[in-house]
Amino acid sequence: MANLKSDAFVFFGATGDLASKQIFPALQAMIRHGHLDLPIIGVGRSAENLDQLRAHARESLEKHGGVDARAFSMLAAKLQYLKGDYNSQETFGDLRKALGKASRPVYYLAVPPSSFATVAEGLAKSGCDKGARVVVEKPFGRNLSSAQELNRALRKSFPESSIFRIDHYLGKEPIQNLLYFRFANSFLEPIWNRNYIQSVQVTMAETLGIEGRGRFYEEVGVIRDVVQNHILEVVALLTMETPISRDPDGLRAEKERAFRAIRPVAPHDAVCGQFRGYRNEKGVAPDSQVATFSAMKLYIDTWRWADVPFYIRAGKRLPVTATEVVVQLRRPPQAVFDPVTQGEANYLRFRLSPNVSISLGARTKKTGEAMVGEPVELVVRQASGDEMTPYERLLGDAIRGDATLFVRQDSVEAAWNVVDPLLGNAMPVHEYESNTWGPAEADQIVASEGGWHNPELVQETTKGAAK
Repeated sequence: MANLKSDAFVFFGATGDLASKQIFPALQAMIRHGHLDLPIIGVGRSAENLDQLRAHARESLEKHGGVDARAFSMLAAKLQYLKGDYNSQETFGDLRKALGKASRPVYYLAVPPSSFATVAEGLAKSGCDKGARVVVEKPFGRNLSSAQELNRALRKSFPESSIFRIDHYLGKEPIQNLLYFRFANSFLEPIWNRNYIQSVQVTMAETLGIEGRGRFYEEVGVIRDVVQNHILEVVALLTMETPISRDPDGLRAEKERAFRAIRPVAPHDAVCGQFRGYRNEKGVAPDSQVATFSAMKLYIDTWRWADVPFYIRAGKRLPVTATEVVVQLRRPPQAVFDPVTQGEANYLRFRLSPNVSISLGARTKKTGEAMVGEPVELVVRQASGDEMTPYERLLGDAIRGDATLFVRQDSVEAAWNVVDPLLGNAMPVHEYESNTWGPAEADQIVASEGGWHNPELVQETTKGAAK
Protein backbone atom coordinates (compact mmCIF):
# COMPACT_ATOMS: atom_id res chain seq x y z
CA MET A 1 0.00 0.00 0.00
CA ALA A 2 2.96 2.31 0.58
CA ASN A 3 3.32 3.02 -3.13
CA LEU A 4 -0.40 3.34 -3.91
CA LYS A 5 -1.92 6.79 -4.15
CA SER A 6 -5.02 7.46 -2.06
CA ASP A 7 -8.27 7.82 -3.96
CA ALA A 8 -10.23 10.01 -1.47
CA PHE A 9 -9.33 12.66 1.10
CA VAL A 10 -11.49 12.87 4.24
CA PHE A 11 -10.89 15.38 7.00
CA PHE A 12 -12.61 15.33 10.38
CA GLY A 13 -12.99 18.71 12.09
CA ALA A 14 -13.92 20.39 8.79
CA THR A 15 -15.18 23.57 10.48
CA GLY A 16 -12.44 23.77 13.12
CA ASP A 17 -9.55 26.16 13.57
CA LEU A 18 -6.92 23.89 12.02
CA ALA A 19 -9.01 23.34 8.90
CA SER A 20 -9.51 27.09 8.53
CA LYS A 21 -5.87 28.08 8.97
CA GLN A 22 -4.06 25.19 7.31
CA ILE A 23 -6.12 22.54 5.54
CA PHE A 24 -8.25 24.68 3.22
CA PRO A 25 -5.24 26.82 2.15
CA ALA A 26 -3.22 23.65 1.54
CA LEU A 27 -5.99 22.00 -0.49
CA GLN A 28 -6.43 25.11 -2.64
CA ALA A 29 -2.67 25.30 -3.24
CA MET A 30 -2.51 21.63 -4.18
CA ILE A 31 -5.28 22.10 -6.73
CA ARG A 32 -3.62 25.24 -8.10
CA HIS A 33 -0.38 23.32 -8.62
CA GLY A 34 -2.16 20.34 -10.16
CA HIS A 35 -1.36 18.01 -7.26
CA LEU A 36 -4.88 17.07 -6.12
CA ASP A 37 -7.54 15.29 -8.12
CA LEU A 38 -9.53 13.39 -5.50
CA PRO A 39 -12.96 13.56 -3.91
CA ILE A 40 -12.73 15.68 -0.74
CA ILE A 41 -15.10 14.91 2.14
CA GLY A 42 -15.34 17.16 5.16
CA VAL A 43 -16.81 15.72 8.36
CA GLY A 44 -17.90 18.16 11.05
CA ARG A 45 -20.54 19.26 13.50
CA SER A 46 -21.03 22.99 12.98
CA ALA A 47 -21.98 23.44 9.32
CA GLU A 48 -25.52 22.35 8.47
CA ASN A 49 -24.92 21.53 4.82
CA LEU A 50 -22.43 21.65 1.95
CA ASP A 51 -23.23 25.25 1.03
CA GLN A 52 -22.31 26.35 4.55
CA LEU A 53 -19.05 24.40 4.40
CA ARG A 54 -18.16 26.00 1.05
CA ALA A 55 -18.89 29.43 2.50
CA HIS A 56 -16.74 28.57 5.51
CA ALA A 57 -13.92 27.45 3.22
CA ARG A 58 -14.03 30.71 1.24
CA GLU A 59 -14.02 32.77 4.44
CA SER A 60 -11.06 30.76 5.73
CA LEU A 61 -9.09 31.40 2.55
CA GLU A 62 -9.89 35.11 2.59
CA LYS A 63 -8.28 35.27 6.03
CA HIS A 64 -5.41 32.88 5.37
CA GLY A 65 -3.64 33.42 2.08
CA GLY A 66 -6.38 34.62 -0.24
CA VAL A 67 -8.84 33.07 -2.67
CA ASP A 68 -7.64 31.86 -6.06
CA ALA A 69 -10.89 32.02 -8.06
CA ARG A 70 -10.07 29.17 -10.45
CA ALA A 71 -8.58 26.84 -7.82
CA PHE A 72 -11.36 27.56 -5.32
CA SER A 73 -14.01 26.81 -7.93
CA MET A 74 -12.38 23.41 -8.48
CA LEU A 75 -12.07 22.85 -4.72
CA ALA A 76 -15.74 23.69 -4.17
CA ALA A 77 -16.74 21.25 -6.91
CA LYS A 78 -14.76 18.40 -5.33
CA LEU A 79 -15.98 19.15 -1.80
CA GLN A 80 -18.58 17.00 -0.05
CA TYR A 81 -19.87 17.37 3.50
CA LEU A 82 -21.04 14.99 6.15
CA LYS A 83 -22.49 16.33 9.39
CA GLY A 84 -22.26 13.92 12.27
CA ASP A 85 -21.24 13.03 15.80
CA TYR A 86 -17.92 11.22 16.14
CA ASN A 87 -19.39 9.14 18.98
CA SER A 88 -22.18 7.84 16.75
CA GLN A 89 -21.53 4.80 14.59
CA GLU A 90 -24.19 6.11 12.21
CA THR A 91 -21.76 8.86 11.18
CA PHE A 92 -19.21 6.30 10.02
CA GLY A 93 -21.86 4.27 8.23
CA ASP A 94 -22.81 7.40 6.30
CA LEU A 95 -19.14 7.99 5.55
CA ARG A 96 -18.78 4.50 4.12
CA LYS A 97 -21.63 5.28 1.72
CA ALA A 98 -20.17 8.68 0.80
CA LEU A 99 -16.83 7.07 -0.09
CA GLY A 100 -18.53 5.05 -2.80
CA LYS A 101 -15.96 3.05 -4.76
CA ALA A 102 -12.96 4.61 -3.03
CA SER A 103 -10.78 1.81 -1.65
CA ARG A 104 -7.69 3.71 -0.44
CA PRO A 105 -8.93 6.78 1.45
CA VAL A 106 -6.72 8.96 3.64
CA TYR A 107 -8.30 10.31 6.83
CA TYR A 108 -7.01 13.51 8.41
CA LEU A 109 -7.99 13.82 12.07
CA ALA A 110 -8.03 17.60 12.58
CA VAL A 111 -9.61 17.02 15.99
CA PRO A 112 -8.30 17.12 19.58
CA PRO A 113 -6.05 14.16 20.52
CA SER A 114 -8.72 13.02 22.97
CA SER A 115 -10.89 12.17 19.92
CA PHE A 116 -8.24 10.24 17.96
CA ALA A 117 -9.10 6.84 19.40
CA THR A 118 -12.86 7.45 19.07
CA VAL A 119 -12.61 8.32 15.39
CA ALA A 120 -10.13 5.53 14.65
CA GLU A 121 -12.41 2.99 16.34
CA GLY A 122 -15.43 4.27 14.42
CA LEU A 123 -13.57 3.93 11.13
CA ALA A 124 -12.54 0.37 11.95
CA LYS A 125 -15.99 -0.78 13.08
CA SER A 126 -17.61 0.56 9.90
CA GLY A 127 -15.04 -1.01 7.60
CA CYS A 128 -13.75 2.41 6.53
CA ASP A 129 -10.27 1.41 7.63
CA LYS A 130 -9.69 -1.11 4.85
CA GLY A 131 -6.77 0.01 2.67
CA ALA A 132 -6.79 3.41 4.41
CA ARG A 133 -4.25 5.76 5.95
CA VAL A 134 -4.89 7.97 8.95
CA VAL A 135 -3.13 11.29 9.61
CA VAL A 136 -3.04 12.61 13.18
CA GLU A 137 -1.88 15.99 14.47
CA LYS A 138 0.51 16.70 17.31
CA PRO A 139 0.65 16.80 20.28
CA PHE A 140 1.17 13.06 20.40
CA GLY A 141 0.44 12.80 24.11
CA ARG A 142 1.43 15.01 27.04
CA ASN A 143 4.29 12.86 28.31
CA LEU A 144 5.82 9.45 27.69
CA SER A 145 3.06 7.40 29.32
CA SER A 146 0.21 9.24 27.58
CA ALA A 147 2.02 8.97 24.22
CA GLN A 148 2.32 5.22 24.71
CA GLU A 149 -1.36 5.01 25.60
CA LEU A 150 -2.35 7.05 22.53
CA ASN A 151 -0.22 4.88 20.27
CA ARG A 152 -1.79 1.71 21.68
CA ALA A 153 -5.27 3.14 21.03
CA LEU A 154 -4.44 3.99 17.40
CA ARG A 155 -2.79 0.62 16.79
CA LYS A 156 -6.01 -1.17 17.75
CA SER A 157 -7.56 0.18 14.54
CA PHE A 158 -4.62 0.82 12.17
CA PRO A 159 -1.21 -0.77 11.63
CA GLU A 160 1.81 1.44 12.23
CA SER A 161 2.51 1.60 8.48
CA SER A 162 -0.88 3.30 7.97
CA ILE A 163 -0.49 5.91 10.75
CA PHE A 164 0.97 9.24 9.60
CA ARG A 165 1.81 11.50 12.55
CA ILE A 166 2.08 15.00 11.11
CA ASP A 167 4.39 17.67 12.48
CA HIS A 168 4.24 20.70 10.17
CA TYR A 169 7.77 21.69 11.20
CA LEU A 170 9.21 18.75 9.24
CA GLY A 171 7.52 20.06 6.10
CA LYS A 172 9.29 23.44 6.22
CA GLU A 173 11.76 24.14 3.42
CA PRO A 174 14.62 25.18 5.80
CA ILE A 175 14.35 21.87 7.68
CA GLN A 176 14.50 20.02 4.37
CA ASN A 177 17.55 22.08 3.46
CA LEU A 178 19.31 21.22 6.72
CA LEU A 179 18.90 17.53 6.00
CA TYR A 180 20.03 17.94 2.37
CA PHE A 181 23.06 20.07 3.25
CA ARG A 182 24.32 17.49 5.74
CA PHE A 183 24.29 14.54 3.39
CA ALA A 184 24.87 16.16 -0.02
CA ASN A 185 28.26 17.71 0.85
CA SER A 186 31.27 15.47 1.47
CA PHE A 187 33.37 18.17 3.16
CA LEU A 188 31.23 18.03 6.31
CA GLU A 189 31.62 14.36 7.21
CA PRO A 190 35.33 14.44 8.25
CA ILE A 191 34.71 17.20 10.81
CA TRP A 192 31.16 16.27 11.89
CA ASN A 193 32.16 14.64 15.18
CA ARG A 194 33.48 15.14 18.68
CA ASN A 195 37.06 15.61 17.45
CA TYR A 196 36.28 18.90 15.70
CA ILE A 197 33.02 20.18 17.20
CA GLN A 198 33.18 21.90 20.57
CA SER A 199 29.45 22.45 21.14
CA VAL A 200 26.14 23.06 19.38
CA GLN A 201 23.47 25.65 20.20
CA VAL A 202 19.89 25.63 18.93
CA THR A 203 17.67 28.66 19.58
CA MET A 204 13.98 29.06 18.73
CA ALA A 205 12.93 32.58 19.70
CA GLU A 206 9.61 34.40 19.32
CA THR A 207 8.74 38.01 20.01
CA LEU A 208 5.06 37.06 20.32
CA GLY A 209 3.40 36.02 23.54
CA ILE A 210 0.52 33.56 23.71
CA GLU A 211 -1.83 35.82 21.69
CA GLY A 212 -5.11 34.96 23.42
CA ARG A 213 -4.36 31.23 23.66
CA GLY A 214 -4.02 31.18 27.43
CA ARG A 215 -6.15 28.12 28.03
CA PHE A 216 -4.26 26.16 25.38
CA TYR A 217 -0.84 27.24 26.60
CA GLU A 218 -1.67 26.33 30.18
CA GLU A 219 -2.07 22.76 28.92
CA VAL A 220 1.21 22.57 27.01
CA GLY A 221 3.92 25.07 27.96
CA VAL A 222 7.07 25.60 25.95
CA ILE A 223 8.58 22.12 26.41
CA ARG A 224 5.52 20.29 25.08
CA ASP A 225 4.81 22.97 22.47
CA VAL A 226 8.15 23.17 20.65
CA VAL A 227 11.03 21.49 22.52
CA GLN A 228 9.88 17.86 22.55
CA ASN A 229 9.02 17.95 18.86
CA HIS A 230 10.46 20.82 16.79
CA ILE A 231 13.80 21.37 18.50
CA LEU A 232 14.54 17.71 19.15
CA GLU A 233 13.75 17.03 15.49
CA VAL A 234 16.45 19.57 14.55
CA VAL A 235 18.90 17.90 16.95
CA ALA A 236 18.13 14.52 15.40
CA LEU A 237 18.76 15.83 11.87
CA LEU A 238 22.08 17.31 13.02
CA THR A 239 23.29 14.16 14.74
CA MET A 240 21.79 11.17 12.90
CA GLU A 241 23.93 8.81 10.88
CA THR A 242 23.62 8.50 7.10
CA PRO A 243 20.46 6.59 6.11
CA ILE A 244 21.29 3.24 4.50
CA SER A 245 18.61 3.73 1.82
CA ARG A 246 16.29 6.32 0.32
CA ASP A 247 13.35 4.30 1.58
CA PRO A 248 11.23 6.35 4.06
CA ASP A 249 12.08 3.98 6.89
CA GLY A 250 15.78 4.34 6.16
CA LEU A 251 15.65 7.98 7.24
CA ARG A 252 13.18 7.38 10.05
CA ALA A 253 15.23 4.52 11.50
CA GLU A 254 18.32 6.74 11.78
CA LYS A 255 16.31 9.52 13.37
CA GLU A 256 14.92 7.08 15.93
CA ARG A 257 18.45 5.94 16.77
CA ALA A 258 19.45 9.57 17.28
CA PHE A 259 16.49 10.19 19.61
CA ARG A 260 17.31 7.09 21.65
CA ALA A 261 20.91 8.24 22.06
CA ILE A 262 19.92 11.58 23.64
CA ARG A 263 20.32 11.27 27.40
CA PRO A 264 17.21 12.23 29.43
CA VAL A 265 17.71 15.79 30.67
CA ALA A 266 18.40 16.13 34.38
CA PRO A 267 16.56 19.04 36.06
CA HIS A 268 19.90 20.55 37.15
CA ASP A 269 20.82 20.89 33.45
CA ALA A 270 17.72 22.92 32.61
CA VAL A 271 16.10 26.27 33.44
CA CYS A 272 12.48 27.28 32.94
CA GLY A 273 11.12 30.81 32.77
CA GLN A 274 7.86 32.71 32.44
CA PHE A 275 7.55 36.21 30.98
CA ARG A 276 6.22 38.88 33.31
CA GLY A 277 2.54 39.43 32.64
CA TYR A 278 1.79 35.89 31.48
CA ARG A 279 -0.43 35.30 34.52
CA ASN A 280 -2.60 38.27 33.53
CA GLU A 281 -3.54 36.61 30.23
CA LYS A 282 -7.10 35.34 29.79
CA GLY A 283 -7.36 31.64 30.61
CA VAL A 284 -4.14 31.58 32.65
CA ALA A 285 -4.17 30.64 36.34
CA PRO A 286 -3.14 33.50 38.66
CA ASP A 287 -0.46 31.27 40.21
CA SER A 288 0.53 29.48 37.00
CA GLN A 289 3.86 27.67 36.92
CA VAL A 290 3.72 27.01 33.17
CA ALA A 291 6.99 27.80 31.41
CA THR A 292 7.10 30.13 28.41
CA PHE A 293 10.90 29.77 28.19
CA SER A 294 13.18 26.80 28.59
CA ALA A 295 16.91 26.28 28.22
CA MET A 296 18.76 23.01 28.70
CA LYS A 297 21.92 21.06 28.03
CA LEU A 298 21.77 17.73 26.22
CA TYR A 299 24.30 14.95 25.75
CA ILE A 300 24.18 12.31 23.04
CA ASP A 301 25.64 8.96 24.00
CA THR A 302 27.19 7.82 20.73
CA TRP A 303 30.78 7.38 19.56
CA ARG A 304 30.42 10.39 17.25
CA TRP A 305 28.96 12.83 19.80
CA ALA A 306 30.17 11.68 23.22
CA ASP A 307 30.90 14.64 25.54
CA VAL A 308 29.76 17.28 23.01
CA PRO A 309 27.19 19.49 24.78
CA PHE A 310 24.06 20.51 22.87
CA TYR A 311 22.50 23.68 24.30
CA ILE A 312 18.91 24.31 23.32
CA ARG A 313 16.48 27.06 24.28
CA ALA A 314 13.08 28.27 23.22
CA GLY A 315 10.87 31.04 24.45
CA LYS A 316 8.24 33.67 23.92
CA ARG A 317 8.55 37.46 24.26
CA LEU A 318 12.22 37.36 23.33
CA PRO A 319 14.02 40.15 21.41
CA VAL A 320 13.72 38.59 17.92
CA THR A 321 11.74 35.93 16.09
CA ALA A 322 14.29 33.50 14.71
CA THR A 323 15.36 29.87 14.72
CA GLU A 324 19.07 29.27 14.45
CA VAL A 325 21.69 26.55 14.90
CA VAL A 326 25.32 27.40 15.69
CA VAL A 327 27.85 24.56 15.45
CA GLN A 328 30.99 25.76 17.26
CA LEU A 329 34.22 24.16 16.03
CA ARG A 330 37.26 23.68 18.24
CA ARG A 331 40.13 26.16 18.23
CA PRO A 332 43.31 25.33 16.31
CA PRO A 333 45.65 23.33 18.57
CA GLN A 334 48.41 25.94 18.27
CA ALA A 335 48.36 29.73 18.01
CA VAL A 336 50.73 30.08 15.05
CA PHE A 337 50.06 33.80 14.61
CA ASP A 338 47.79 35.38 17.21
CA PRO A 339 45.73 33.76 19.98
CA VAL A 340 42.23 32.60 19.01
CA THR A 341 39.68 32.52 21.80
CA GLN A 342 36.90 29.91 21.75
CA GLY A 343 34.38 32.59 20.82
CA GLU A 344 36.47 33.49 17.76
CA ALA A 345 36.91 29.93 16.53
CA ASN A 346 35.32 28.64 13.34
CA TYR A 347 31.63 27.85 13.31
CA LEU A 348 28.75 26.91 11.05
CA ARG A 349 25.52 28.86 11.41
CA PHE A 350 22.23 27.54 10.06
CA ARG A 351 19.51 30.20 10.05
CA LEU A 352 16.19 28.35 9.69
CA SER A 353 13.78 31.27 10.08
CA PRO A 354 12.53 33.85 9.33
CA ASN A 355 15.01 33.87 6.43
CA VAL A 356 17.22 30.96 5.41
CA SER A 357 20.99 31.11 5.32
CA ILE A 358 24.04 28.97 5.93
CA SER A 359 27.15 30.76 7.16
CA LEU A 360 30.74 29.81 7.89
CA GLY A 361 32.64 31.72 10.57
CA ALA A 362 36.32 32.06 9.71
CA ARG A 363 39.34 34.29 10.35
CA THR A 364 41.31 36.33 7.83
CA LYS A 365 44.41 38.50 8.18
CA LYS A 366 43.95 42.18 8.87
CA THR A 367 45.53 44.53 6.36
CA GLY A 368 48.96 45.65 7.58
CA GLU A 369 52.37 44.36 8.61
CA ALA A 370 51.32 42.40 11.68
CA MET A 371 50.16 38.79 11.33
CA VAL A 372 46.94 39.30 13.22
CA GLY A 373 43.48 38.35 12.13
CA GLU A 374 39.83 39.24 12.43
CA PRO A 375 36.63 37.20 12.29
CA VAL A 376 34.54 37.19 9.13
CA GLU A 377 31.38 35.34 8.16
CA LEU A 378 30.99 33.81 4.72
CA VAL A 379 27.31 33.66 3.89
CA VAL A 380 25.31 31.69 1.36
CA ARG A 381 21.79 33.04 1.34
CA GLN A 382 18.79 31.32 -0.23
CA ALA A 383 15.80 33.17 -1.62
CA SER A 384 12.53 31.75 -0.33
CA GLY A 385 10.85 31.74 -3.75
CA ASP A 386 7.42 30.24 -4.31
CA GLU A 387 7.96 27.30 -2.00
CA MET A 388 5.30 24.89 -0.83
CA THR A 389 3.70 25.46 2.53
CA PRO A 390 4.44 22.69 5.04
CA TYR A 391 0.86 21.42 4.96
CA GLU A 392 0.75 21.33 1.17
CA ARG A 393 3.90 19.23 1.11
CA LEU A 394 2.85 16.90 3.93
CA LEU A 395 -0.72 16.33 2.74
CA GLY A 396 0.63 15.50 -0.69
CA ASP A 397 3.09 13.03 0.83
CA ALA A 398 0.33 11.37 2.87
CA ILE A 399 -1.85 10.98 -0.22
CA ARG A 400 1.08 9.37 -2.07
CA GLY A 401 1.92 7.17 0.91
CA ASP A 402 5.38 8.69 1.41
CA ALA A 403 6.04 8.54 5.17
CA THR A 404 9.54 10.05 5.07
CA LEU A 405 8.57 13.31 6.79
CA PHE A 406 6.15 11.79 9.27
CA VAL A 407 6.97 10.76 12.81
CA ARG A 408 7.16 7.10 13.76
CA GLN A 409 5.81 5.75 17.05
CA ASP A 410 9.21 4.76 18.44
CA SER A 411 10.63 8.23 17.69
CA VAL A 412 7.72 9.94 19.45
CA GLU A 413 8.26 7.88 22.57
CA ALA A 414 12.05 8.30 22.49
CA ALA A 415 11.67 12.10 22.26
CA TRP A 416 9.26 12.17 25.21
CA ASN A 417 11.78 10.12 27.19
CA VAL A 418 14.33 12.94 26.78
CA VAL A 419 12.16 15.66 28.36
CA ASP A 420 9.98 13.58 30.70
CA PRO A 421 12.13 14.40 33.78
CA LEU A 422 11.37 18.13 33.27
CA LEU A 423 7.56 17.88 33.08
CA GLY A 424 5.04 18.41 35.86
CA ASN A 425 6.38 20.35 38.83
CA ALA A 426 9.93 19.08 38.52
CA MET A 427 11.47 22.54 38.17
CA PRO A 428 11.04 26.10 39.48
CA VAL A 429 9.92 28.75 36.97
CA HIS A 430 11.88 32.02 36.94
CA GLU A 431 10.26 35.26 35.84
CA TYR A 432 11.81 37.31 33.04
CA GLU A 433 11.04 40.61 31.36
CA SER A 434 9.66 40.76 27.83
CA ASN A 435 12.20 41.64 25.11
CA THR A 436 15.04 39.94 27.01
CA TRP A 437 16.74 36.58 26.44
CA GLY A 438 14.96 34.85 29.31
CA PRO A 439 15.88 34.58 32.98
CA ALA A 440 19.47 35.21 34.01
CA GLU A 441 19.67 31.68 35.41
CA ALA A 442 19.71 30.34 31.84
CA ASP A 443 23.11 31.94 31.25
CA GLN A 444 24.70 29.57 33.77
CA ILE A 445 23.88 26.56 31.61
CA VAL A 446 26.20 27.75 28.85
CA ALA A 447 28.71 29.70 30.95
CA SER A 448 31.56 27.29 30.15
CA GLU A 449 31.12 28.04 26.44
CA GLY A 450 31.30 31.80 26.86
CA GLY A 451 27.55 32.43 26.64
CA TRP A 452 24.68 32.05 24.22
CA HIS A 453 24.84 32.97 20.55
CA ASN A 454 21.90 35.33 20.28
CA PRO A 455 20.34 35.46 16.80
CA GLU A 456 20.27 38.90 15.27
CA LEU A 457 17.90 40.25 12.66
CA VAL A 458 19.59 39.49 9.34
CA GLN A 459 19.04 41.96 6.55
CA GLU A 460 17.82 40.65 3.19
CA THR A 461 21.10 41.65 1.53
CA THR A 462 24.56 41.09 3.02
CA LYS A 463 27.64 42.77 1.63
CA GLY A 464 29.91 40.20 0.07
CA ALA A 465 27.38 37.38 0.42
CA ALA A 466 27.33 34.66 -2.20
CA LYS A 467 23.90 34.37 -3.80
